[in-house]
Amino acid sequence: MNWLVDFFIAPFVEFEFMARALVGSVCLGLSATPIGILLIMRRLSLTGDAIAHAILPGAAMGYVIAGMSLFAMALGGFIAGVLVALLSGYVSRTTPLREDASLAAFYLISLALGVIIVSLRGGNVDLLHLLFGSILALDNAALGLIAGVCVLSLTMLAIFYRAWILEAFDPLYFQSRRAWRAGVHSSFLIICVLNLVSGFHALGTLMAVGMMVLPGICAGFWVRTIPGAMLVAILIGAGASYVGLLTAFHANLPAGPCIILVIGLAYLVSILVGQRGCLASWLAKPAASNMLET
Repeated sequence: MNWLVDFFIAPFVEFEFMARALVGSVCLGLSATPIGILLIMRRLSLTGDAIAHAILPGAAMGYVIAGMSLFAMALGGFIAGVLVALLSGYVSRTTPLREDASLAAFYLISLALGVIIVSLRGGNVDLLHLLFGSILALDNAALGLIAGVCVLSLTMLAIFYRAWILEAFDPLYFQSRRAWRAGVHSSFLIICVLNLVSGFHALGTLMAVGMMVLPGICAGFWVRTIPGAMLVAILIGAGASYVGLLTAFHANLPAGPCIILVIGLAYLVSILVGQRGCLASWLAKPAASNMLET
């Protein structure tokens, strides 16, 4: 019995960095996964990835100016993310280029620019920290930022839930409500960027979007309602955080990639045995053919 406690519980009790990593990753899952589901509903899953990459040059500028300052890097990343999102939307509205294409162009430019900015002052370690994060190195300030964004994100979700859902389901009707269209869309954009900024400190710019989008994709195979999907996505994010950190600790592997890979395994399981997965589809085909024969 003691070995079970030593294996599953002791790492988070004996090591403070493991406890911080668990709290931070669970807060990320609680905050980011509902926003990811709204992105999926808008068919803009890759938009989160583009914005996450766009954060890099702003965070890099904060790093060049103030070093590894949490406030400077977070502020720079937030400004860069919002700026790229607004610029891509403006380009798509004023030119024939679609928004996904403009986002792809801006995020590729941003990624290259961020790498160059970091290379001017920092080394490979600093670049790897910005790209892949360091969830086991979360301090009080980073944990406070993640928790603060989590509280703000859930509060905004409660306030704008109906408006964000309406924008996702019926964009044409939503566009006709010009009195509050800009405010609702801007609030969603800001919360999306804030979640990616807080996630970047733990998982880096390359994988922060994984915690946001992957659990929501998994949830779509199990439930059909939006509140149910958000709940399942949050549970998947929290469970993957625990299993991923535990795997990283015992196998001496990078913690951030382990968390994302565990969510990836949940995705594969959902594809195979989910209520809307491959197995359910295979079982439904014989049943449908039998009904036709009778």
